[in-house]
Amino acid sequence: MAKWGEGDPRWIVEERADATNVNNWHWTERDATTWSSDKLKALLLGLSVESDEGRCEVTEVSKAEGEASINNRKGKLIFFYEWSLKATWTGESKAGVKSTGTIEVPNLSDENDMEDLDISVSLNKDEPETPLTDLMKKLGVEKIREVLGSYVGFLKTEFTQGMILPTANGLKCSSQSKATLDKTRQISSSSSGSSAPVNTGVKIPTCKFSMREKFLTSPADLYRVFLNQEMTQAFTHAPATVDGEKGGKFRLLEGNVFGEFTELVPDEKIVMKWRYNNWPCEHYSTITMSFWDRSSETELKVECRGVPEDEEERTKEGWRRYYFEAIRQTFGYGARLY
Repeated sequence: MAKWGEGDPRWIVEERADATNVNNWHWTERDATTWSSDKLKALLLGLSVESDEGRCEVTEVSKAEGEASINNRKGKLIFFYEWSLKATWTGESKAGVKSTGTIEVPNLSDENDMEDLDISVSLNKDEPETPLTDLMKKLGVEKIREVLGSYVGFLKTEFTQGMILPTANGLKCSSQSKATLDKTRQISSSSSGSSAPVNTGVKIPTCKFSMREKFLTSPADLYRVFLNQEMTQAFTHAPATVDGEKGGKFRLLEGNVFGEFTELVPDEKIVMKWRYNNWPCEHYSTITMSFWDRSSETELKVECRGVPEDEEERTKEGWRRYYFEAIRQTFGYGARLY
């Protein structure tokens, strides 16, 4: 049992002016229902897709029924959300013919993976058949899935501020400024190109390359940075979802980077399927990260295979800027580059 004065952060009440529920160690709950309803409507309203057939836009969110809450127990956040959504889309063909239909998401919840989310699109009765329906069922559904994924990311970052407080040995991250978040969104949007993956239907030429970096920290600490959701959100300065288990999926920078962890050797190796959102549909590169203990430093070797040839330099620069340098600046692991 912890004793008074021995440094256990659960008991050091004298370090807090209010001396109440120190570090939120005891069970706390925050209702996110109203915030979630507003956020979902804001994300969906105005969403648009366009092709050679015409343009479609979500013009009304008529239903956002459900609930959401966040619970904290001993520093661990537990998320619960369950929503039923209905929206109206309107479209106009290149010939000037207008159409109206509905979008329904019957079960957006923490129990369903975003990739398996059921999203139905239909044309209103008495409306003439139009290729815009197919546009919404393909590009529209993909974009809706993306923004609903960003809602989950916002729920786990923007709404959770203050629920886990810094401890004596814990990570202390200051809240990001609006300017920083806006800058990150601008960078990720410009780098992603089209919001929906391009399905080329053909094989593409790929390349492989490797990078080596050194960080002033232990292999265990650096390994944890890539698998811990809160730490990932800290160095990317944006919402992220990270399931740091074998077979677990990750989604960073509002869905512009995502993939799956395929092999994990604690403190030694991470292998993952990794891609940019605008790469050809279903095409992933294989990233292998090896962590080597070099006394006071950790050497990280990153091997990238299956990267589209015309994406090589962009991928290298992305890893250098948004992973390596961002991690150094955020956690103080500065070291010389090779």
